[in-house]
Amino acid sequence: MENNHNGLQKTLTPLMLWGLGVGYVISGMYFGWNIGLDKGGTLGLGIATVFILLMYITFSLSYSELACAIPKAGGVFDYVSRAFGKDIGFVAGMAQWIEFVFAPPAIALGIGEYFHLLMPEIPKVQFAIIAYLLFTGINIWGVRISATFELIITIIAVAELTLFAGLTLPSFQLENLQMNPLPNGIPGIFAAIPFAIWFFLGMEGIANVAEETINPQKNITKGFAYSMATLGILAFMTLFSAVGVGGWEKISQAKIGDKPLPAALAQITGEAGVMYHMLVSIGLFGFIASFNGLLLAAGRVTFEFGRVGQFPKMLGKVHPRFHTPHWALLFNMAIGVIALFTGKTDEIITLAVFGAICLYIFSCLAIFRLRKTEPDLERPFRVPLYPVFPIIALVIAAVALVAMSYYNLQLSLIFFATVAIAFILYRLFHTKEK
Repeated sequence: MENNHNGLQKTLTPLMLWGLGVGYVISGMYFGWNIGLDKGGTLGLGIATVFILLMYITFSLSYSELACAIPKAGGVFDYVSRAFGKDIGFVAGMAQWIEFVFAPPAIALGIGEYFHLLMPEIPKVQFAIIAYLLFTGINIWGVRISATFELIITIIAVAELTLFAGLTLPSFQLENLQMNPLPNGIPGIFAAIPFAIWFFLGMEGIANVAEETINPQKNITKGFAYSMATLGILAFMTLFSAVGVGGWEKISQAKIGDKPLPAALAQITGEAGVMYHMLVSIGLFGFIASFNGLLLAAGRVTFEFGRVGQFPKMLGKVHPRFHTPHWALLFNMAIGVIALFTGKTDEIITLAVFGAICLYIFSCLAIFRLRKTEPDLERPFRVPLYPVFPIIALVIAAVALVAMSYYNLQLSLIFFATVAIAFILYRLFHTKEK
């Protein structure tokens, strides 16, 4: 695994893991969550976010146990394969693959939206394609370079969110949170779930760089803990400061597309204000942090599938000079660019969330299974309050999956059909090999 031709180099430190963990997710603070306001209003999205945050806290602690015990690039694919066998592992891995491959095009469209604000004459899809080419190239160049870059832009993105809160909170009014708080009643809470998840989606990607982490048995846990604490604070700070300026209807998806923070700040400074243009410009760092980080994680997922022969084996090769999964990164880029041309950010987000929720469910089941079948497996970190925390994460994730399937029936069918077709092809491919 550690040789120059087939292995991934160990170069990542705890600080870099924090940068990746927060960076994977932070674009979810800048856009996407506002779509949930159309579904559930402030109260509906707020309640959904509280439960989803609880799920992520308990899940991240549970996932840390798996990542420290089995530090491999495939993440849930490796954990579930060990717990339930290769077939079920493939299904779990496909759910993870869909999450990490379909989240980046949604973010790329967000990048395009922000650049389009600055240069309206250029379509946002063109900016999104340029982003794919540039950051795929950076990830091919080297994981340490990518992670260092990720750390820098993540710090800038966190600082920008703090500045946004500092500018908007002085204009915060409690009555703005109470304006039509639950427009669609209780069902709106369930309909808002995918967009509450978008606040945190992707942080589990820390596990996919375990093979490239120095002393992963200790540092992976630190990465999860520090990232989750940062993200929880940022999510509620952003939600309350953005909605508290003028109510949720002024920053809903229907009115402003993929730019809720500029829409909130414009109510204070106007669109000609210096701080408004600074937010639009620097706000791009949040998108870039998540985009770059998720490209990195997605590359490792595809790489692991290729390395074990469940995707074409070429995808499991590393670059002879840079020691990065270059073919996997290029393959993911091709799929992402195709997804861009749908232009449907909300549907791409929902597909990615379906993958994430299934990943969480499979992971929790793998913990229970491995505790029973491999009690002597070395576990440098054990989830606290076992089995309570994995059960909490599993129950909330299962409820979220049922609710999402009910409110997004067509997309759920697309998701499950994609997984089913991939599984059939996988079985046929392996049958031919035998």
